[in-house]
Amino acid sequence: MSGAEAVEAQAVDQQAIGTQIVGTQIVETQATATEVRQELPLPGDLKAMLLLGIFTLLFFYALYLLGEVVVPIIVAFMLSMTLHPVMEFLERFYIPKFLAALLIVLAGLCFLFGTVFVLSGPTSAWLAKAPESLTRLQTRLADVIKMTDKIQQAGQVVEKISTDPSAPTVSVKGTPLSSFLFSGTRAIVTSLLTTALLLFFLLISGDLFLRRIIEILPTMSDKKQAVTIANEIQQTVSGYLATITLMNVAVGLLTGIAAYFCGLGDPIMWGALAFLLNFAPIIGPLIGVCIFMLAGLLTFESLWLAFLPAGLYLAIHVMEGESITPMLLARRFTLNPVLVIISLVFWYWMWGVAGAILAVPMLATLKLVCDRIEPLMAFGHFLGTEARGP
Repeated sequence: MSGAEAVEAQAVDQQAIGTQIVGTQIVETQATATEVRQELPLPGDLKAMLLLGIFTLLFFYALYLLGEVVVPIIVAFMLSMTLHPVMEFLERFYIPKFLAALLIVLAGLCFLFGTVFVLSGPTSAWLAKAPESLTRLQTRLADVIKMTDKIQQAGQVVEKISTDPSAPTVSVKGTPLSSFLFSGTRAIVTSLLTTALLLFFLLISGDLFLRRIIEILPTMSDKKQAVTIANEIQQTVSGYLATITLMNVAVGLLTGIAAYFCGLGDPIMWGALAFLLNFAPIIGPLIGVCIFMLAGLLTFESLWLAFLPAGLYLAIHVMEGESITPMLLARRFTLNPVLVIISLVFWYWMWGVAGAILAVPMLATLKLVCDRIEPLMAFGHFLGTEARGP
């Protein structure tokens, strides 16, 4: 190789190295820009944050006061998202929307009232034995009752010492049990009919609300973002409710079988009870353990057999709640478990059992919305947790 050729080859090598260096710098610049874009925006306007906090407090106070109205509306919207595939399936057979929605709502009401009718017999039998059962339970728990009586007597002594003996005694007349039960049943039936009526019109309207929101939004990017958020919410909520319902059916069947082999009696009633209680995470299973424990104490003489139904129910719930259901929902839900517990407690305080059932879907919906709106991405990241592997 001549000298000129060697110089030319060296220049080519230097040019290649320079290109690699430039390329590396470009790659590093792009990576830095990507990292900057991935940084979560944080709100910096203090006044806006304070106004948002005040609005949030007023909003939750309004939800607390209007719970009887708001809960049926939220339940109807979630059921409409869950039943949307069923509506599309019926429309494929050229069934009009009005008739398809009517069939779905009537089928749901018939199933619900049929279940109540089937369970009314065993439940009435257990309630008829309540006086005798309470006497028997009091005999078996005599030691615990004595300890409770002593604590109560000590509290009464402290109360007498701390109060003025000359103060007038005020007697409070309680509401009769029949009136309380009648008012509770009337409220449940009213909420149920309100939900059914609203669900009927939501199924008929289809995606009317989404179309109106898209028409209002100014830019095409906002319209696409609204469609993406709506689709994700529908898929997530419907998938969650469908999965939880199927798992609760399995829990009910296993609980009924366990109650039958334990000799508890009325396995259909116990299976239906486990199915309904499992819709309220944590709170429902805790209530179920207490109920099965009392039923075992009233049915069996041996303490080991008395605690067996509650133990089997707890084992079924742990197997379902700690392994199977999280595995099925891992790809859809990456919620912070601590915030899930806080949400359950908060919404149970707000709306009772209905709030506990709606807590997880509402929290997941909030996270989906926050993840898609840039100013709220930091809050959405705070609501999430590490995604589980496949």
